[in-house]
Amino acid sequence: MRVEADLAGGATGSARTSGPAAWAGALWRHKWPALGITLILIAAALGLTRLLLGPEVVVAEVQRGDLVQTVVASGHIETPYRVEIGSQITGTVKDVLVVEGQQVRQGQELIAIEDSELRAAVVQTEGAVAQAEARMRQLKELTGPAADQSLKQAQANLLNAEAAYERASKLADKGFGTRATLDDATRNLDVARTQVRTAELQLYTSSLGGSDYVMAETQLSQARANLGTARARLGYALITAPRDGVLITRNVERGTVVQPGRALLVLAPAGEIQIVVQIDEKNLGQLALGQHAVASADAYPDRRFTATLSYINPSVDINRASVEVKLKVDPAPDYLRQDMTVSVDIATARRDDVIIVPARAVHDVATAPYVLAAVGGRAVVKKIRLGLRGVGFYEVLDGLAPGDRVVPLTAGVKAGQRLRAVVP
Repeated sequence: MRVEADLAGGATGSARTSGPAAWAGALWRHKWPALGITLILIAAALGLTRLLLGPEVVVAEVQRGDLVQTVVASGHIETPYRVEIGSQITGTVKDVLVVEGQQVRQGQELIAIEDSELRAAVVQTEGAVAQAEARMRQLKELTGPAADQSLKQAQANLLNAEAAYERASKLADKGFGTRATLDDATRNLDVARTQVRTAELQLYTSSLGGSDYVMAETQLSQARANLGTARARLGYALITAPRDGVLITRNVERGTVVQPGRALLVLAPAGEIQIVVQIDEKNLGQLALGQHAVASADAYPDRRFTATLSYINPSVDINRASVEVKLKVDPAPDYLRQDMTVSVDIATARRDDVIIVPARAVHDVATAPYVLAAVGGRAVVKKIRLGLRGVGFYEVLDGLAPGDRVVPLTAGVKAGQRLRAVVP
């Protein structure tokens, strides 16, 4: 009996071993085939879901917002004008006192030219002026007074000659005087009258308005003018800054022979700064003087500054099909440099609280714009009417409402295709 019981117990233990433990062992032995089958079943389920419901597509929602229409362009910084500094005389450069890129103040010395001959010319003309001034003093202090005294003496002699003539004439009439005595008296009277006229002329010519006085005065004026010219030419030997600014070009070195008409330095005056850009002529109708813009230098992309449209060229560049536009920068950031490249966004129009749609979801913008909207699990074509075109968004005048979901062009979805819209 005990033997039978033991046999029975052994049979029962053997049956338990062939249950879950046996299945687990079998699965472990066939784990890789089982894993492959599981993956195939999952892929089949996903494929069936994608086939029935469509792929997941990240869509964008139409919303309300403020839209600013801008014209984007690239240009460069420059001053409204530049001053070319040159020499007004021919000479040899003795020294260059500045370097390219230096800030200069009005009146600051820039270039020195050899001036020994010019200084000698000044000394020579100063001597001519001194000589002419001495001639004027001679007329006033000597010639004039002497002529006046000569006139008085001649007038006195004339009175004596007239008296002698009267006596000789009376005696001749009464028969007491001789003819010779009367002739001498007549001759002396004529001489005295001539001497008076000569003295009068001498006094007049040496007086104010007379020929000698005018000649001396003219010589003095000419000498002073020559002295002014000589001093001016001497001043030209030291070239100074005409106004405050930055020297952006230097074309001269010590020992260079310079002459008028050649630009030695180029000065960018301090003060106003402007941006010069070329705008595609198709955007010309959107531009107007006084429009505001936001700009940034390519060297400092994180720093933005404002500008105002101040000039629109009346002509179009036929070769580039563009229009030159200038924007005034006020105040100008201190990091801006001449000819620095900048990017400009000119605000040409603005709409507040309008329906906007991302530009990346609009098809055929130029001809018949439309979007693919996610409606009922499918991509549905909706024709729309656009208004302003801002950066990354369009204003929608008709065809969409806030909350509508649109499919981006990059999603690769076709009209009528099933999809599962996913809002980011």
